[in-house]
Amino acid sequence: MNLALFDLDNTLLAGDSDYEWAQFLIEQGVVDPEVYKAGNDRFYREYMDGTLDIHEFLDFQLAPLARHPREQLEHWREQFMAAKIRPIMLGKARNLLERHISRGDLCAIITATNSFITAPIAEEFGVPHLIATEPELEGGRFTGKSAGVPCFREGKPRRVEEWLAARGLDLATFEESWFFSDSRNDVPLLEKVNRPVAVDPDPVLEEIARRRGWIIMSLR
Repeated sequence: MNLALFDLDNTLLAGDSDYEWAQFLIEQGVVDPEVYKAGNDRFYREYMDGTLDIHEFLDFQLAPLARHPREQLEHWREQFMAAKIRPIMLGKARNLLERHISRGDLCAIITATNSFITAPIAEEFGVPHLIATEPELEGGRFTGKSAGVPCFREGKPRRVEEWLAARGLDLATFEESWFFSDSRNDVPLLEKVNRPVAVDPDPVLEEIARRRGWIIMSLR
């Protein structure tokens, strides 16, 4: 059995689900448009530049979840999937996922974006496992904070190791371990697998991939 891990934003999607969720909330009038757009744009630039403070970002990104009942949030999420996510789900990404699933690989989407947003996206792609940043819950409501280790940078290999260990596995179990990502932020996990793949990579990741002889591919 082989392992196949897939980053989500700007890899399987032609866009960023975190950013699009914030834009959706702005359009719905759920958050202050001026303040939230400025913050959303700043955090997205910092992510692309490799300078994002994940804890500061999560305080910003998860806060709206704490202000509304779960039923309302799930209603908005259904609208968000239709309006923002399905149009950017890449056909070539679906084909790639289907190839790995059909040959019996253990497949998971691994993303810094929180699981409330990304669980239905993984389900729509037909991927059975999701490793994501977890929003904290108390009494069935979101607190606006994250729980456990954020699934970002060095947190990604740690979360993968924990996920595999819970199944009695580790990376050495697999003859081939694949990870597909677009981002410089994912180098810590790309370095852990034996089949790292740069997918439509940002300039920094592209340079690293070329220097190290990693596979470079496009799903666009």
